[in-house]
Amino acid sequence: METAPRTAAVGVSTPRIDGPEKLRGQATYVADVRLPASLSARLVLSTHAHARIEGIDLAPALARPGVVAAFAGADLPEAGLFAVGETYHVGEPLAVVVAESDEAAEDGAEAVRVAYAPLPVVVDPVRAMAPDSPLTRADEGTADALAGAHGAVVDSAGPARPKPRNVQQVTEFRRGDIEKAWRDADVVLEDTYRIARVHQGYLETQGSVARRLPRAGVEVFTSTQSPFDAAQETARALGLDEADVRVHAATIGGGFGGKFPLLEPLAAALARRLGRPVRVILDRMQDFLVTHPAPEAIIRLKMGVKRDGTLTGLEGELVFDEGVSGSDAGFACRLIGSLYRVPHLSLVGYDVRTHKASVGAYRGPDAPQAMFALESHIDRLARAVGMDPIEFRLRNAVEEGDPDPTGRPWPRTGLRECLERLRRHPLWRARDRMGPDEGVGVALGFWPGGLQPAAAACRLNADGSVSVQVGAVDLTGSHTAFALIAAEALGVPAAGVRVHMGDTQSAPFAGAAGGSKTIYTVGAAVVEAAKDLRRQVLAVAADLLEAAPEDLEWEGERIHVRGVPAKAVTLAQIGRAGERFGGKHPPLHGSGRTAITKAAYGVAAHLAKVRVDRETGQVRVVGYVAAQDVGRAINPAEVEGQVRGGVAQGIGRALYEAMRHDDSGQPLNPTLADYGLPTAADLPDIEVELVEVPSELGPFGARGVGEPPAIPGPAAVANAVEDAVGVRLTQAPIRPDAVVSALATVAESA
Repeated sequence: METAPRTAAVGVSTPRIDGPEKLRGQATYVADVRLPASLSARLVLSTHAHARIEGIDLAPALARPGVVAAFAGADLPEAGLFAVGETYHVGEPLAVVVAESDEAAEDGAEAVRVAYAPLPVVVDPVRAMAPDSPLTRADEGTADALAGAHGAVVDSAGPARPKPRNVQQVTEFRRGDIEKAWRDADVVLEDTYRIARVHQGYLETQGSVARRLPRAGVEVFTSTQSPFDAAQETARALGLDEADVRVHAATIGGGFGGKFPLLEPLAAALARRLGRPVRVILDRMQDFLVTHPAPEAIIRLKMGVKRDGTLTGLEGELVFDEGVSGSDAGFACRLIGSLYRVPHLSLVGYDVRTHKASVGAYRGPDAPQAMFALESHIDRLARAVGMDPIEFRLRNAVEEGDPDPTGRPWPRTGLRECLERLRRHPLWRARDRMGPDEGVGVALGFWPGGLQPAAAACRLNADGSVSVQVGAVDLTGSHTAFALIAAEALGVPAAGVRVHMGDTQSAPFAGAAGGSKTIYTVGAAVVEAAKDLRRQVLAVAADLLEAAPEDLEWEGERIHVRGVPAKAVTLAQIGRAGERFGGKHPPLHGSGRTAITKAAYGVAAHLAKVRVDRETGQVRVVGYVAAQDVGRAINPAEVEGQVRGGVAQGIGRALYEAMRHDDSGQPLNPTLADYGLPTAADLPDIEVELVEVPSELGPFGARGVGEPPAIPGPAAVANAVEDAVGVRLTQAPIRPDAVVSALATVAESA
């Protein structure tokens, strides 16, 4: 197996540098930002899924004690958040009340009176596509940009057909002759899979705090994965130059793709209007209603296979429920058509509008939905031809150079190495010796990886320490990884490296912390900055030691002439030389920039062991193994933590999580008490197998690791349930009543 070399800092498990302040409660989250004379804002949300707004009476709110101002959407168009004229989902913001305290703002918001004229509602995406369905909205709208920020860029072969009713976008991919695929096949299997809309489940709700700056600028403190996007969105909304908007990313209490620009323009607009700082912090229910969850998907797949296990063709129809906007069924089509070699391919994706909140990114956007369908179907095909499920996947999995539906060649990955790890694992080897109603399932997942230009800087300080400056949010321990990367590239101890994140006016540019691209892109810029600093340090050391740079040896915190260890200078001496009054050496400040254009795919293979209670239908995951190609584990402990977290979220989607609505579009479970996030008691011990097949361009061979571990879980669990009790569940989450019903159907037909 191909492995990465071992080095001094990279590859050494290191505690997160932000750990102590979080454990001690000392981290500053956005809700902790209390600027002098701050006001509090509270949103007024729609109670109808679809209605004409007949009127909004703000007078009762303005009469409440402590209320300073109230605005409806037409009064504050620069906020870009409010419905005007019609409302399209329950929870859509209609107005905002600003007061001297959180309590006064809440009282004021409750006093606002809204007159509605209800309009027809459609919440099921399949029903929405019917010719006689009510129109969800009159305008066509535009596709959401969040998928692109996560690397979800689709080249389509279409659309080659007209858009059905309420469909915002159609994407189609074709290859070969799909009818020939069925003629060549010995077995053809067709079925439909459905996976629910889910919330990202972060602990900290969304929030932003803003204040007006002199000369009409604005400063925003916010919980965001993407401060530069927040600055751009705020500047655009308020008609400002980006140089007039300064965004500070507060410590973030979880994001998982859900914390992209949302409240920043509103907070900034209010602060500019009122001349005082304004806090907009959502409570838990508002967060469920206002923000952008992951979309529900209904996926019909048809695949053919020969008796020897060779796939002949793949046909798919994907319907993604985007609510008001935001999904990308075309990207899911690309994922489904990329993982296995099929000569004949026909995939079409529909992004359908319904009367629900807009959707957005959630850890591997669109991939868990796609892989739930594909990997469930692949498992069933393996059973149909009597093949071992891992052997079946190895036989048909793509190899380097195979084209995906867009024609892009599949790069070198550790896909096969991950499957081989699982095949050798004791859990897989013992699958024929399971206890009663226990089973093991396998599933694959992959993520093509995001790309975005980035910059970084490294400075040698007068005390010999190193400062690394980046613009990337530390969402998942990335700053600790940057310290290890800089230490490795410089050749200094990691303990002497500090990482700092500036605001959007002072930090080097970095893209959003999402799409499994932060280490791959910003980390590469850190390497370049460290190399630049290293060259500068050696040049100054050579001058101080009166030697050529190539004759020097760098050992930790000192540099000496090769063969003469006593003739040496320390990093502190070199750092002081660049800051000395009247000195001849410039400050030691390295810079690095990258614009990587070739993605590094991340792949994962999971094993899930389940135990099913036939009487209650309860499914419990009692064992789990996750093998993932990480390219190079910069900080192995953190990488393993990322994998375990992704597995937990996959199990949540498999068994527990679903945002439910009634036929009128009313949310049925918009609180953590009702939603059903898995707890520690619901999770098994999770064993992580790190596979290291270095990427071509990532720092020290690293790949992004955040997305892949959250993708295979639903399919792995569903496959394990069939292995345990012989029933196939095609809808996630897998509910106990569905298990009981499926078992009863099997018993009746026996």
